[in-house]
Amino acid sequence: QVQLVESGGGLVQAGGSLRLSCTASGLTFDDYPMGWFRQAPGKEREGVSCITWSGRSTYYADSVKGRFTISRVNAKNTLYLQMNSLEPEDTAMYSCAVDSRNPYCSGSSGPYNYWGQGTQVTVSS
Repeated sequence: QVQLVESGGGLVQAGGSLRLSCTASGLTFDDYPMGWFRQAPGKEREGVSCITWSGRSTYYADSVKGRFTISRVNAKNTLYLQMNSLEPEDTAMYSCAVDSRNPYCSGSSGPYNYWGQGTQVTVSS
């Protein structure tokens, strides 16, 4: 059974930083691309960032470019999202996801077939 568990969310002031982690089990972690998504109340889910299995290719939404960095440590089955210069607009539930059916990295949620429960990020102004 595939499980994805996020951690690292919390309350932070604007301009602050957080690092999210996503630990996976039940799959061969280093075979698949992974992504981070977020959803704020009343809004659609948004693709934040994704990374291929090797880490050589990444994607960032325009809204987070230059502020967020995605990375992975395959030996630890863990995906990370370093978030700097946080803004109130970044407030959302952040979830990680795995695409076990494609080799490439997509910012769209459609290809992803395994999801974590999410971790809440709240940025105060």
